[in-house]
Amino acid sequence: MSNFRSLLIWQKSMALTTKIYFSTNNFPKEEIFGLTSQIRRSSISIPSNIAEGFGRESDKDFLRFLNISVGSLFEMQTQLEIAKNISYLKEDDFNKLYEDSREVERMLVSFIKKIKDRN
Repeated sequence: MSNFRSLLIWQKSMALTTKIYFSTNNFPKEEIFGLTSQIRRSSISIPSNIAEGFGRESDKDFLRFLNISVGSLFEMQTQLEIAKNISYLKEDDFNKLYEDSREVERMLVSFIKKIKDRN
């Protein structure tokens, strides 16, 4: 792999982050510093930590950043569920985002296992 952009997991998480931004555009304006900001920040953290970890010197450091990405993903999934529960997200929109996030989750877990197994 030449750089982090070649990682499918980074590409998928970037696509998810883009979808999150579009989906939160219609949240109430009073949420701009609340739930909207929280969801966006946690989604941004996923590909950002994958990229940062890729640039580290060791697999141990890379794994640490990948695990931070997993934590941010779980945080984002929780926030999306809250948005659905309070009717900021329609059920259909939530389901699409959640399924995309589950795909990224499975990929991250698999990638972490692969790196651990090679050591």
